[in-house]
Amino acid sequence: MLVAAAVCPCPPLLVADVAAGAAPELDGARTACSDALAVLAASRPDRLVVIGPGAGEEPERYPAGSAGDFRGFGVDLDVRLGEGPGGGRPLPASLAVGAWLLGRAGWADAPVEGLAVGERLPAGRCAGAGRELAAEGDRLALLVLGDGSACRTLKAPGYLDDRAAAFDEGAARALGAADTDALAALDEHLAHELKAAGRAPWQVLAGAAGDAGLEGRLLYEDAPYGVGYFVAVWS
Repeated sequence: MLVAAAVCPCPPLLVADVAAGAAPELDGARTACSDALAVLAASRPDRLVVIGPGAGEEPERYPAGSAGDFRGFGVDLDVRLGEGPGGGRPLPASLAVGAWLLGRAGWADAPVEGLAVGERLPAGRCAGAGRELAAEGDRLALLVLGDGSACRTLKAPGYLDDRAAAFDEGAARALGAADTDALAALDEHLAHELKAAGRAPWQVLAGAAGDAGLEGRLLYEDAPYGVGYFVAVWS
C-alpha cells in the first residue's frame, strides 16, 4: 500500500557540486525537496522506491546499494541508493540525483531501491508498474523524480513551444491535488514533443496511488532555465 510520495525534479544542477556558481538559483527547489523527504520519513514506510526517467524500453529495477556518480557532469562525486550490495549497473542520472537528495537528507528511515522507466513507456505500462509496486505488500513510499516541459522559453533546451506552459500548468495542478486521473491522462506523445521527462514516472505514481485516498500539496513550482520543475507531497 502506498502511504506517501514525494515528487521532485531531477536536473543534475540540483546537485550543488554540479551547479557550482549557479547553485543558489535552485536553493528554493532544494529546500522544497528536503521538506518533501521529511514528509516521507514521517509516514514511517517499510520501503522506499525511487522512480525516475531511464533509457530502457522496459522498467528497470535497481537494488539497494546501487551506485552512481556525476563524473559525466564534470564532478568527482559518488552516490549510493541506500545500504545494500547493489548491482552491476550504474544508476541513471535521475536516480543518482535521487540518491544525492536522500544522502543530503540523511535518509535512514527505510530500505531503498530504484526503478527507472523509459520516457516513451506507454501510460498503461507506467500505471501497471505502479500497481505492481503497491501490491508488494508493505508500507510503500515513493520518491518520484522528473521534470516538466523543457520548452518554456527561447533559451530552453527544447526551444520555445507555445504548448509547454499549459502542459506544465496541468501537470502542476494534478501533482498538487494528487489527481491520479489527470496524471494518467497526460498525453505521452505531447510530453515527448515537449521533452517532459517526468511524464512516465508521474504515471507510475498514479498507478501506485490507485484509490489510496492520499491528499496532495504543491511545495514548489518554477521554470528556471526554461524547464518546468515541481515539488509536491502526497500523504
